[in-house]
Amino acid sequence: MTSNETHYEGPLHRLAQRAWQAMLIIGVVSVAVGVLVLLWPGPTIVVLAILFGIYLLVSGVFQLVAAFGQHVSSGWRVILIISAILSFVLAFFALRHLGDAVLLMALWIGIGWLFRGVAVIVSATEAPSGTPGRGWNIFFGIVLLIGGGMLIVWPFNSVTVLTLVAGWWLIFMGLVEIVGAFQVRGDAKQTPSEL
Repeated sequence: MTSNETHYEGPLHRLAQRAWQAMLIIGVVSVAVGVLVLLWPGPTIVVLAILFGIYLLVSGVFQLVAAFGQHVSSGWRVILIISAILSFVLAFFALRHLGDAVLLMALWIGIGWLFRGVAVIVSATEAPSGTPGRGWNIFFGIVLLIGGGMLIVWPFNSVTVLTLVAGWWLIFMGLVEIVGAFQVRGDAKQTPSEL
């Protein structure tokens, strides 16, 4: 006798199955941008602005997509939308005003990382206990807050110094995101499908 029962997949299980892919893409983009920045240690502000503008656009798109998932609470949704809008605004200014001072670029990047860090921490703390990758997301949010705070408190007056600091920080954040993505992937396999 065969059974034609449909298998129900819960929202937490769907989130866990899809979240690691978004985390992996953001991590790979972050590492790629960091490596590109380090390969050109003395780039002009134009190259720097374009690279960070693209990074902010990609990050904003993924935050906006995540904000409209079925699993998202209203508080988390608001934070993610604000963070995505800020990423888009900063990307617009970075790509439009290519000749702005390095100080302003450092502040834009720092503010963007601060907002994203807050969004990541809030989303991780609002997630139910046992959610795959919850600890990594809290750690990643703290890393973003530290990096953003450093760029705001100690803005760099040299393109080369800003490039080196931002490049290494992007690589570090990307690696943390990639490790977190694979942890979420492993935990997602153990998440009961009915959750």
